[in-house]
Amino acid sequence: MAIAGITDFFQEIVSDLYTSLYLAIGGSAEEESLDWSAHAVDWVSTGIKIIILLAVLGFFYWLAFYLIKHYKARIHLSDRRARIARSVLRYIWIVASLIAIMSQINFEPNTIKATAKASIWAGIYYVLWASSGQIIHKVLQHYGLNASIEQLLKNMLSVLILVLGLASVMAQFGFDIVSLVAGLGIAGLAVGFAAQSTLANFIAGITILIEQSFQVGDWININDNEGRVVLISLRTTHILTRDNITVIIPNSNVASSEVTNLTSKNFIRFDVRVRIAFEDDIDIAREEILQVLIDTEVVLSRPETSATVAEIGEYGIFFIVRFWVKPASVARMPKIKEGLQENIKRAFDAANISTPYPHMRLLMPKDVDYPIKTKPFATTTQLVNPDDASIKNDMLTKEDK
Repeated sequence: MAIAGITDFFQEIVSDLYTSLYLAIGGSAEEESLDWSAHAVDWVSTGIKIIILLAVLGFFYWLAFYLIKHYKARIHLSDRRARIARSVLRYIWIVASLIAIMSQINFEPNTIKATAKASIWAGIYYVLWASSGQIIHKVLQHYGLNASIEQLLKNMLSVLILVLGLASVMAQFGFDIVSLVAGLGIAGLAVGFAAQSTLANFIAGITILIEQSFQVGDWININDNEGRVVLISLRTTHILTRDNITVIIPNSNVASSEVTNLTSKNFIRFDVRVRIAFEDDIDIAREEILQVLIDTEVVLSRPETSATVAEIGEYGIFFIVRFWVKPASVARMPKIKEGLQENIKRAFDAANISTPYPHMRLLMPKDVDYPIKTKPFATTTQLVNPDDASIKNDMLTKEDK
């Protein structure tokens, strides 16, 4: 009994599959007997029609492709435009082939019409997406904006075109786009409340890219972090310091902080301080300093350098040495300053100019004989007998006092 029940179960499954396959090829459930041959003939004839239609469409596609390939020079068609034309032809051929197949396998006319409209909308948005990059590049190049903004706008425009394209395609098949957009708006509002810091960094990143207070490659100082900007993303700004350490700063902090851009101009001025003794000649020291600046390769001759007395201090005369360098030298500025101070010290030594240090000098009157005679202190000695009662009493009295 158990084996018979299992056999009947599998026979029923095979029968259902058999009937389902017959219905799939166009048969009817009301037929008393399944006429496979009639429906097979219909399918073969349909297949032949589809093959003929695809062959005709393929021939026209090949002909158009051949004309573009061999006559693009005659019609002054560039390689880029030829690639675009071939892409458009390929898309038209695929859509036409799909509609031809759907029309032969008994799809509903409304479905075929919706597919055609959706394909047209998809093609339009594809052309917009393919040409948006070049349009944005030309616009930003005209206004002198940097590559970071270009990539940002490309990403945003790509997302916008994708969303609008999907909405337009889905609308052709009867989807309620208004409700979908409203739902996305509510979801976006909830995500915005949940990620306020990320959203603040995102907005700050867009502001930084648009304002262009600094760009990738600039040397900046922000929050006691000095280095070269290596990346400006939508959430953070990356700075590479002189120690080869990458500092990642959230864009919201960057937007609310004081930023010093050291390479925003064609040349930058720096200064060092040097000191000479009171007895040394100021003009000679200045000539030595200026000669060292002239011999230093990274120091510019225009604007002019200067070495002026900044202060007459307690331990010498202080010079402030001002010089100009190119933006490319900012990264090596500590080493440049150290080299200048070292070379100035060597020049001072060669010119017998001393570098004073904190010290004290005692001056005595000239009419005093050396060594100065001093009067010794007077001393007295007295022997005391411990058994003397009067002396002991005097000592006890003094201790009480």
